[in-house]
Amino acid sequence: MRLALIAVGRLKDGPERELCERYRERAATLGRGLGLAGPEIVELPESRGRRPDERKRDEAAAITARLSPGLVIALDERGRSQASDAFAARIAEARDAGTASASFVIGGADGLADEIRDAAGLTLAFGALTIPHQLVRVLVLEQLYRTMTILTGHPYHRA
Repeated sequence: MRLALIAVGRLKDGPERELCERYRERAATLGRGLGLAGPEIVELPESRGRRPDERKRDEAAAITARLSPGLVIALDERGRSQASDAFAARIAEARDAGTASASFVIGGADGLADEIRDAAGLTLAFGALTIPHQLVRVLVLEQLYRTMTILTGHPYHRA
């Protein structure tokens, strides 16, 4: 199963990008033995629309164009929290069911359009706090790495 992180906006060079790459590499290394490829990181340009609804609509079209058939997981403050073990089980379940891909979607500064959240098989929040999108990327990639450690029985997942 192919994994992709689709995010609106571009991370500049710096500590967030370095941390994202570190977790992406770790997840990719462990994932190969589990039938999981990636995660690929897809950065989409922010909309230049004048109003939030216009920007969300433009960004939703760009996100939709990059989604592959499969599981869509939206990262949104209105989502629900999930334990790492349950998250790993959801990824393994999709893989075992023959799902071709899992896409993790992070919207722009205005959030995700309703149609993206509605199309998602799962909408997750990393708590009730507002978290900058750059850090949400780090959290998603860390959780993917943690998923690989859980599925392989690697001791890191308890750290």
